[in-house]
Amino acid sequence: MTLRRREFIAAAGLGGAVLAAARALPRGAGGSMTIAIAKEGHDMGYTPKDYAKLLGTPGFSDALLKNHFTLYQGYVANTNKVLDILGLMAKDGKTATPEYAELKRRLGWEFDGMRLHELYFENLGGQAPLDKAGPIGRRIVEQYGDLESWEKDFRATGAMRGIGWVVLYEDRTNGRLINFWINEHDVGHPAGCAPLLVMDVFEHAFMLDYGLKKADYIEAFFKAVDWAAVGQRLT
Repeated sequence: MTLRRREFIAAAGLGGAVLAAARALPRGAGGSMTIAIAKEGHDMGYTPKDYAKLLGTPGFSDALLKNHFTLYQGYVANTNKVLDILGLMAKDGKTATPEYAELKRRLGWEFDGMRLHELYFENLGGQAPLDKAGPIGRRIVEQYGDLESWEKDFRATGAMRGIGWVVLYEDRTNGRLINFWINEHDVGHPAGCAPLLVMDVFEHAFMLDYGLKKADYIEAFFKAVDWAAVGQRLT
């Protein structure tokens, strides 16, 4: 059986990938696959974090946040599924199959979708503006001259056409802070850099509350940032 990559990844949810992987396993392995996945997932799997404390955050309706939490939980579930199926295929000597290769490529999308959402939710919930005398504020001022110049660049990056992420990264080699546009979960992350501030600009993050007014969403995001949490990510 052969599958083109685009057709494979476009399968609804992860169902198409799971079906393809199951077909690639030895005959009779289908029944044991479910048991093995549950066992490995229990031992090594990722567990969705609870971000219910963010409900009631000004600028974010509970409906939007609950939908966003559900989407995040899907990334966690699919990360576990992909890792478990890859493990089974490796044990069965199926690492040279197209199905194994496509799941390996899919893993970055699911894993980064999980981790970026965790970073995003964890840098929300603040009530105070960015303090230029705080850890992250001092670093920004040192490099950009003032907070406004950096913030203008971050906002402009987020307002660009398209969907993706805006991430303030710290280059660990020299401490430089750079605002990056990440188009896909698994593409464009700067190697060796640490994510500090993460803003989701996929439509699911703002459309329900703000429609096409992305700038209004970005304004609400900045008001909700927990700058103390962001500062703790500095290396």
